[in-house]
Amino acid sequence: MIQKARSLMQTFIERGGWWVSAQFGLLFALVLAPSELPWLPALSFLREQGALIAGFILGGCGVALAGAGLLHLGANLTPFPRPRDNGALVQHGVYAIVRHPIYSGIILGAFGWSLVRGSSVALALSAALLIFFHFKSRREERWLVERYPEYADYQQRVKKIIPFIW
Repeated sequence: MIQKARSLMQTFIERGGWWVSAQFGLLFALVLAPSELPWLPALSFLREQGALIAGFILGGCGVALAGAGLLHLGANLTPFPRPRDNGALVQHGVYAIVRHPIYSGIILGAFGWSLVRGSSVALALSAALLIFFHFKSRREERWLVERYPEYADYQQRVKKIIPFIW
């Protein structure tokens, strides 16, 4: 029993499980974030109707982008940043316009959520999530280059997180 637990923990670590844990912790904090904190400046534009509408639009776009990424990955989907041993490199569909559409969609959704809630704290956490996904994707891409030699060419052709921009 102890040996099996050690084996599972080793697999969790090798596959990048700590990245996944940190991601869910950050998302949890973002969802439960208060509107304001005393030491953070209040952002008045967050209380306007335009921010609410923009939030719903961003959130919807985020759901669509992440959903398309999930569908195109199919059997290659894993919660871990290390690719599956028996996986294939996906470069079609939404992956033809952005290398990490699920991360992109989550980021859009986070900013949308922040605007809908009118929360400067959630807005700050959304920015932190963007930075987090930048670093997580860098680690993931090192594993992808090791696993799929053609990934280096894919990196040159397709932007990482923001389609056509970055």
